[in-house]
Amino acid sequence: MGYRKKYVRRYGKPFTFSFLLVAGEAVCDLLQPALLARMIDEGVSTLQLDTVLRIGGLMLLVTLAGAIMASGRNVVSSRVSQAFGAELRSDLFRKIQTLPMRSLDRFDRASLVTRLTNDVTQVQNFANGMMRIFAKAPILCIGSLIMAVNLNPRLSLVLLIVVPLVAIIIGLNFKVGFPLFSKVQVSLDKLNGGMREYLAGVRVVKAFNRFPEETDKFERSNDEYKGRSQKAMRVMAFFNPSIVLAVNLGIVGILWLGASRVDEGSMQVGHIVAFVNYMTQILFSLMLISMVINMLVRAKVSGGRIADVLTLQESDEWQPNAEDRAVGHGHIRFQGVSFSYGGPSGEPVLKDIDLDVLPGQTIGIIGSTGSGKSTLVQLIPRFYEATAGRVAMNGVDVRELDPSWIREKVALVPQRPVLFTGTIRDNIRWGNDKATEEEVARSARLSAADGFIRSLPDGYDTKLGQGGVNLSGGQKQRLSIARALIRKPEVLILDDCTSAVDVTTEAAIKESLRQFAQGMTCIMIAQRITSVMDLDQIVVLDHGEIVGKGKHDELLRDCRVYQEIYHSQIGKEMHAHGV
Repeated sequence: MGYRKKYVRRYGKPFTFSFLLVAGEAVCDLLQPALLARMIDEGVSTLQLDTVLRIGGLMLLVTLAGAIMASGRNVVSSRVSQAFGAELRSDLFRKIQTLPMRSLDRFDRASLVTRLTNDVTQVQNFANGMMRIFAKAPILCIGSLIMAVNLNPRLSLVLLIVVPLVAIIIGLNFKVGFPLFSKVQVSLDKLNGGMREYLAGVRVVKAFNRFPEETDKFERSNDEYKGRSQKAMRVMAFFNPSIVLAVNLGIVGILWLGASRVDEGSMQVGHIVAFVNYMTQILFSLMLISMVINMLVRAKVSGGRIADVLTLQESDEWQPNAEDRAVGHGHIRFQGVSFSYGGPSGEPVLKDIDLDVLPGQTIGIIGSTGSGKSTLVQLIPRFYEATAGRVAMNGVDVRELDPSWIREKVALVPQRPVLFTGTIRDNIRWGNDKATEEEVARSARLSAADGFIRSLPDGYDTKLGQGGVNLSGGQKQRLSIARALIRKPEVLILDDCTSAVDVTTEAAIKESLRQFAQGMTCIMIAQRITSVMDLDQIVVLDHGEIVGKGKHDELLRDCRVYQEIYHSQIGKEMHAHGV
């Protein structure tokens, strides 16, 4: 079911009910001038008090009915718009979660935040306004025109000039406002993106004392947003006074023409009063319509940006029950795999990769920066999909498997550790929310994290700030490893996740993994050659190609790239002394 059909189906009935309440309220408002005209012409002018009281009482009843309907539509519209906004925000968040990385990479992260917050709020406010007052505006405008023409056709000739003039103003309002508010939202994305970047790198900014430059950068984005917003509001501010001027000139024309008719005896005073009231209602409704246009322009821009995400058809596809054919335990195979972030026509990051990782095997992947190490392992859990060739897990192409199933079997410790606001225990349990206290402690011991955790005042209940800002880089890496180990995966991927720990701690972690990971397939990406020297197999990548495969001694003898890495890290002199 499409999102539009879903919302129409869920909120169509309460929206219609709210519209009926608004229509009833508008009818009550339309009856008031006609009743007032009768009171003046039939009661006040003839000094008949009973007529005044009777019509006045009827006006009170109509007013009461209108007030009840207004209260009802306020309650309904508030509840419906809030529910609609919350569901739209949830649907957008769920859609973002289900998008593959290639689709997410199209959007700036700050832009996605803006769409989830500001854009949804704009659409929600418009929906609320539609059910409260915006739907009333056209009813009131058209109804006032009909009542005015019915009351006095000759006076209504003034409307032939006023209404087309106002329609032209409203049309210009929409035409001019839409592109302006589109630019405003783009500037807001840029402002949010700059703030997000600053907060993520605030320590670097402090370390390099770059406050003046960051302040200038923020001021430029802020000034651009302010300038575009001011321009949009300045242009839009022109239209409301123009509508007021046009309608008030119409009222002046009615009073002038009406006065001459009263002098001639061809028109009653009550008709002029009623006609002026209808013109005032027309003015009010046109002002509302102008407000509708202003909010519609913003909501249309925001709705389009939300639809850009919701209507994306790209998603991770798989064949139902393909998991039943995935017989094995952590067997990973790359067959002729090539990959490019730009698709088949882009520059390849990986080229013709052939690699067989057997169940229970521990392999190391090493290579220079930018050689494609991290990209290679991200093809396994289907963060990205191979441009050419085939990645298989337990004998089945991963493109045929449910990504959720794969990610239950695979645990990835990323190069940059990501922790979440909460306690240390919560962050470790994030890998398995059903883990016991003993399993949490065991995973921490295996990752050499238990010691520093217990040294903290609150131990495992220590609260972490956003991203784990109150921990060192090595501590964050060890918690990330513990979070992966508690999952007890079939395949464990360590993406250079011990770069911030010392050699002694790294050795302790590796020794723990040897004992814990019996039968578990382990892929370890490393920059330090000492991290992979003793593994079952070492794969050497260079410019996206495998240039060497084997054990340490074999590669040291036969692989030039591995020799260069070894000598650059270990040193010729140390090697000469047998260190």
